[in-house]
Amino acid sequence: MENLFQDDKLHEECGVFGIFSHSEDVALNTYWGLYALQHRGQESTGIVVTDGKTMKVKKGMGLVPDVYKDGVGDLQGFAAIGHVRYSTTGASMAYNIQPLKVYFDGGNLALSHNGNLTNAGQLRANLAKEGAVFTTTVDTEVVLTLIAYSARPTIEERVAEAVKQIRGAYAILFMTDNKIIAVRDPYGFRPLVLGKLENGWCVASESCAFDLVGAELVRDVKPGEMVIIDSDNAEPRSVMWADKLPEKTAHCVFEYVYFARNDSVIDKQPVYDARIQMGRELAKETKEIKPDIVISAPDSGTPAAIGYALESGIPFMEGLTKNRYVGRTFIQPTQKQRANAVRLKLNPVRSVVEGKSVVMVDDSIVRGTTSGKVVKLLKEAGAREVHVCISSPPVVDSCYYGIDTSERKQLIAARCTNEEICRFIGADSLHYISMDGMKRAIGKIDPDGLCCACFSSDYPDKADEVIGQEPEGIFE
Repeated sequence: MENLFQDDKLHEECGVFGIFSHSEDVALNTYWGLYALQHRGQESTGIVVTDGKTMKVKKGMGLVPDVYKDGVGDLQGFAAIGHVRYSTTGASMAYNIQPLKVYFDGGNLALSHNGNLTNAGQLRANLAKEGAVFTTTVDTEVVLTLIAYSARPTIEERVAEAVKQIRGAYAILFMTDNKIIAVRDPYGFRPLVLGKLENGWCVASESCAFDLVGAELVRDVKPGEMVIIDSDNAEPRSVMWADKLPEKTAHCVFEYVYFARNDSVIDKQPVYDARIQMGRELAKETKEIKPDIVISAPDSGTPAAIGYALESGIPFMEGLTKNRYVGRTFIQPTQKQRANAVRLKLNPVRSVVEGKSVVMVDDSIVRGTTSGKVVKLLKEAGAREVHVCISSPPVVDSCYYGIDTSERKQLIAARCTNEEICRFIGADSLHYISMDGMKRAIGKIDPDGLCCACFSSDYPDKADEVIGQEPEGIFE
């Protein structure tokens, strides 16, 4: 049985990490980097290391510490790339674990991808007609095939030719026998950052991975940029591979709402600061509520709840305790016990909430099932009122850019009014942050440079139209 709380959240698809250094233990550093990115994917993980002649691979289903419980000492080399995955395209099966590794006329080639390719089905169908054979059901394999089919003379040119043909969101790490190439899509949907070690370089989905390996955040990989790392100390080469950049970026707003770790900095915006500001904006927009205390749905709602408390002057207290030892799955409870299964993850602190009017801050509502259970728990613990405040607007449409969004019909905000949702979850009131308020909170980024498609149904690259033309049955 899936973790009830994870089921009612949107899922990031993947996290990537790469390192190039002749003086560091690249496999061990990749292990630590992936550990820091574990929140971006818990289904599978993999590491590929090159020594200049051969590539060794170690990967498996499960969490990072479980897959590498016997260590990574057998992976020796000077460059490595790694991956943590939560599947959106391609079944959750061992044969889909990344990094993918192939051998072609240019030598060994490995690839890690975060995002989702919206035209991968059509590309795959076309390549299959030309004789291409595929061994996975992930969209990423299409990119490797495009590179192998390319007649360009250098790997950099082959990569550029390949990524010019794909659509959608992608932060991709390629590794050859002697270099790492990092590529970000022209809109910058998914994050990708460059870091510097004392002797070497690394690249990752989030800057929090650099802290664990002792690297310094240098900068974000630019939308439409290719970064080539082939030296421990020389500055990586930069190529703007995209022939034409969009007028505006489309950085995923949900990275700041929920996905990224609090301690990361993405596109120059500290994530924690944005979440605090979201809470402040919520408080400004809900001055009519006069609660006794502010609590959060831990842990993802906590920064916004703190921001709400700071702005409103109402004390923040821990009204819900989280069991941090519950994994992604747990033993199926009996039918009688199932109604209380929510308590495996959260339990109210009666002395905090009893007799109180409570504002509970959370980052989002997807299906509404978990919110209703938590509200019920709080009222059973004696809360006089429960006002639910959400630090993002209503999720009304699917994402096609690497987030596992439910089908539109499963999104409660797509089929119910605010009042109907409020009644469904049993709250005394329900308030979502406004779109403008959320954008103001992410103050370091141009508000027009954010992708808010899941809230607005406005897809920056018309992905909804591209997806509609994709052949069926290509991916599991």
